[in-house]
Amino acid sequence: MKIHAVIFDLDGVLVFTDCFHYQAWKEVADARGIYFDGEINHRLRGVSRMESLEIILEQYEGIPLSQEEKEAVAEEKNRIYRGLLAGMTPADVGADVRETLSELRRRGYAVALGSSSKNAAFILEKVGLSEAFDAVSDGTQITRSKPDPEVFLRAAELLGEEPGRCLVVEDAEAGIKAGIAGGMKTAAIGDAVRSGLADYRLEQISDLLKILE
Repeated sequence: MKIHAVIFDLDGVLVFTDCFHYQAWKEVADARGIYFDGEINHRLRGVSRMESLEIILEQYEGIPLSQEEKEAVAEEKNRIYRGLLAGMTPADVGADVRETLSELRRRGYAVALGSSSKNAAFILEKVGLSEAFDAVSDGTQITRSKPDPEVFLRAAELLGEEPGRCLVVEDAEAGIKAGIAGGMKTAAIGDAVRSGLADYRLEQISDLLKILE
């Protein structure tokens, strides 16, 4: 089936905020005596905030937290994270990304964002990409995180496109699995390439323009 739409993940594909996530979770974990390192942080990629907290709490040896306390910790992390995001500017998006998004739309493809982040709209505004998409599906609209396909199916719905006519671009294995589960074609970049699950492998975002010639 011919591809009509391209759905992009955000973190690790269009922008790189892993270091901000790490700093924010590290601050929260250190304050509670919880061991946290880069390996644990890597497990949080593509995972919702509350699910990320549960992974971090695997190292917690204190009195079990109530649901209310967990929500407070997650909100604390988000305040720290948003403070770090506030320093982002359009310079944090490479020309390769901007030119590819623009060229895809020029060629007539619908372009959407499919991100589990509840901060997606804020990030897009800070880096000047708010107008680059025909639709945005993010963590404020879904109840299930990747590898569940909900965020991508929502993006397809917003675009009015059949899932089978959509191509998902992801840097995480969970995201590739989500695209496959949604019946979509998938393109892997970064760490996701190693999974070997995607239909296409990208060295850089502009490789999409060769795939979709």
